[in-house]
Amino acid sequence: MKNALLTTLSLFAILSLSGCGGGSGPAVVDPLCENLENPLGIDHLRPRFSWKIRSTKNGTEQKAWQIMVASSPSLLENGQADLWNPGETGSAEQILVPYEGEGLEQGLVYYWKVRIRDQEGNLSGWGPVSEFSVGLLEPEAWKGEYIGFPTEAGYLEAPQVKSSFRLEKLTGRLLLHVNSLGYHELYVNNQKAGEGVLSPAVSQFDKRSLAITYDVTSLAREGENELMLWLGSGWYTEGLPGVVHNGPLVKAQLERVEGRTREVLLHTDSTWTGRISGYTRHGDWRPHRFGGEIVDGGLVQTDLQADVPGRNWSPVTVAEVPSHAVTPQMTEVNRITETLEAAEIRELSKDTFLVDMGKSVTGWTEVRFPALPEGEEIVLEYTDHLDDKGQFVNQRQSDRYRTAGSGEEKFINKFNYHGYRYIRIANLPQPPLSVKAHLIHTDYRTASGFRCSDESLNAIHDMTRYTLRCLSLGGDLVDCPQIERLGYGGDGNASTESAQLMFDLNPLYRNWLNAWADCVREDGGLPHTAPNPYKAGGGPYWCGFVITATWRTYLHYGDARLLDDLYPVMQKWLGFVELHSPNGLLEKWPDTDYRGWYLGDWATPKGVDQTLPESVDLVNNCFVAECLDNMEKIAGVLGRVNEEGYYRQKRDSLRSLIHATFYHPDQYTYGSASQIDLAYPLLAGVVPDSLKERVTESLRKEIEVNRNGHFATGLVGIPVLTEWAVENRASSLFASMLRKEDYPGYLYMIANGATTTWEHWNGDRSRIHNCYNGIGAWFYQAVGGIRREGDGPAFRQVLLDPQVTEGVTSAETWKETPYGKVLLKWKIKKGNKMVMEMEIPPGVEAWAVIPPGVDFYYADGKKEYAGGTGSARIRVPSGKQTISWTIPQQL
Repeated sequence: MKNALLTTLSLFAILSLSGCGGGSGPAVVDPLCENLENPLGIDHLRPRFSWKIRSTKNGTEQKAWQIMVASSPSLLENGQADLWNPGETGSAEQILVPYEGEGLEQGLVYYWKVRIRDQEGNLSGWGPVSEFSVGLLEPEAWKGEYIGFPTEAGYLEAPQVKSSFRLEKLTGRLLLHVNSLGYHELYVNNQKAGEGVLSPAVSQFDKRSLAITYDVTSLAREGENELMLWLGSGWYTEGLPGVVHNGPLVKAQLERVEGRTREVLLHTDSTWTGRISGYTRHGDWRPHRFGGEIVDGGLVQTDLQADVPGRNWSPVTVAEVPSHAVTPQMTEVNRITETLEAAEIRELSKDTFLVDMGKSVTGWTEVRFPALPEGEEIVLEYTDHLDDKGQFVNQRQSDRYRTAGSGEEKFINKFNYHGYRYIRIANLPQPPLSVKAHLIHTDYRTASGFRCSDESLNAIHDMTRYTLRCLSLGGDLVDCPQIERLGYGGDGNASTESAQLMFDLNPLYRNWLNAWADCVREDGGLPHTAPNPYKAGGGPYWCGFVITATWRTYLHYGDARLLDDLYPVMQKWLGFVELHSPNGLLEKWPDTDYRGWYLGDWATPKGVDQTLPESVDLVNNCFVAECLDNMEKIAGVLGRVNEEGYYRQKRDSLRSLIHATFYHPDQYTYGSASQIDLAYPLLAGVVPDSLKERVTESLRKEIEVNRNGHFATGLVGIPVLTEWAVENRASSLFASMLRKEDYPGYLYMIANGATTTWEHWNGDRSRIHNCYNGIGAWFYQAVGGIRREGDGPAFRQVLLDPQVTEGVTSAETWKETPYGKVLLKWKIKKGNKMVMEMEIPPGVEAWAVIPPGVDFYYADGKKEYAGGTGSARIRVPSGKQTISWTIPQQL
């Protein structure tokens, strides 16, 4: 803040009554390797370690760390490290600290622990012994061949392939590396390995496939063991890029790891056998045609039995697969994270029932049926909404279950999923005994919480947050789970800030951004989705996700390696942009076989023409200016001084050209004078300082007068307007827009039954969608008051600055940063007294922002004065603190 008065207080001056004095020394908690907990099969020989510090003492700071890495846990327990022990290292760093020890080897397991010393010289105990293993990184390390099971139904089948291995004794660790083209589940001795489902995560099959490493030691036994892989096609479907076989394929390799040695015990080859299972699918994995599963109840009952009369195992097929990168999956697996019970089961006719799950969900359905005759086919159809007359909307999602006739039976999905709220069950003469929905998404951590005194704002926050959970199955964020399932860059750009504030998504974004890197064309062109299975619509805001999302991921998690890895792709795409900017401004580029349309904003409400050429060009050039601004900063982080200056010059030149081309001086507006056309130039640094106040007045008039206080923008405009409102402290204005109950608005969605946000303001097409979730950041940054300071990464520096919002008298917000939890709880009490309770983890530098010209008080009664003309920034050390002041009338 330009006019801020920085008040530096001694480390222990700000002490709340609950946080002062006594207590034990610091403790190391939550050790992570590559931002993953005890990961198996990482993709790097120089991993990075992170940890958090817990302390009951205010003002705790790390001054040094000591990491030990060994080839066995017993060595660490005895205080030995045969791989790395640099001794006590003076450093405050505690996130993504790189390994600098003896060379690691692929396929092996390693163990590590860390301790720290604080500013008073106190040494913590050692943190828990953690582990990681390195995956198979070189093609030569793979002995397994790709195998599949030949059937007439091809990719519609979900076959099983198996083999056996013998163990004379149980020693070492048994690690199985699985690289499936399509989904897989792993069973050892009829027991499922791990909790993952719909594995692996997404990738661009013609460039990359992913491998997952399983520890199956606990499932093995002495003597004969049986290993079975159950396969489903998923995105590995005929006609899509990289798909060369009419059915799912897998290669796998079982190894025994002991210390620094590894032994291959089993791998896929022509000796394996296979059979069909009780699952097949319909649908060809295209928009509106994801279909569902057909489950044979009779076969399912014996799917986990190896030797069943009439179910013979036959030789597998060994397949030739074009060379591509096979890399370890570096994001969490998908997992069932919540289970819903049906809210209502209503009979529509004598054999048809409508099930309402109570809220939208993405994932599997589990239905228990009463005893039925053999050979009946029960049909389950899914939709995310009913029409205005309460009728079922056909979204072409359905499953079929063929009864076994053996008493009560159960249907559950396995290699497909649905996005829905309602299920229509037909050809069922009696009501189902129970219906459950299993929410599935990538198993990332929740990283935030928000509650305020306004329940309508809480409802919008909760809907946004839950929507993002419904869109994050597969190691990316999709537009919708039921119609397209594509990782659109525009939808991603619109929600990245919100999603990364709410959840710990560094591994997920790393996986997704790798797919973007794999999709860049020789001329620098990028598609609108990644992975990019087929042509999809969008515009520059979609393609440039590779820059903006990479930068935001760095800001949230501090991963500079990601910047370095993606930098050449960003440069390449900007070269493509320059080719289509003949006079300095980006112009419409041609459609291709992998990308169509040329959008500016998208999914605007009725009465806002998103196709106006002037608006489209303004929006896209503002976005390019934002990309160039990010590139200047990225080049600076990477130490590329010359390129930093180059991108600065390009950005400044473009800003000037945008202003000269699109500004209307008689009206103090830009472009079409829509909300996005006014907010984006302000946000992108296009508007000269001398005009900012007048253009801001034009924006406020457009909102409050022309649009009667409503949002009048779409997918691109929502995050732009949100960021503008946060930066300009327009919190009361933004809250009033959120509180509008009629169309278009979020409460309008909720009033019409929404539990997840829609694709269009009027509810057309999809009602589980990633168009309008960009507002999520506002709850945390404005009302909640927790913001990063400047461009410092990983919340190393934080401002605690709740924006006083009309109609909101209290809020409690927390954000789990890479250093630990930042908590801010504030309340306006009688007499306009603001009380802020704060909790700061060691490693984070925090400042509380106080209005100028007020007395403020600590919990122990100590008083200070915030002088000057700008807000005072009061240093808040780690621990728990409380301060209060009387809010000036002008606020």
